[in-house]
Amino acid sequence: MTRPKLVIVKSPYKGKNKAEISRNIRYARACLRDSLMRGESPFASHLLYTQPGVLKDGNSEERKRGINAGLDWVRVADLTAVYTDLGISDGMQLGIDKAQQEGRPVEYRELGDKWGKRKG
Repeated sequence: MTRPKLVIVKSPYKGKNKAEISRNIRYARACLRDSLMRGESPFASHLLYTQPGVLKDGNSEERKRGINAGLDWVRVADLTAVYTDLGISDGMQLGIDKAQQEGRPVEYRELGDKWGKRKG
């Protein structure tokens, strides 16, 4: 039996306001679901490290710590999946660059209307 692919999920997190951040969180959750439904084992550091009580994304030092911790996890990943429906943020680009530098495959994906973007 082969193990599932270990996938780093890249999607936007940071937003101009709370509504945009909330939308980005909903989108990232839909991206995780998409990866799971593909039989993969996804990891999304931007959802984990930005939860209340973990790191403050609005604090540049803490944001940098979270980005660096997420980049550390890519060492064990088989693939970086970049979900592009909302564009590619600076943080996502860092992850893409890191994957390419280390020779890890990068796959660009779209959810289209599957993620319910009309809700907000």
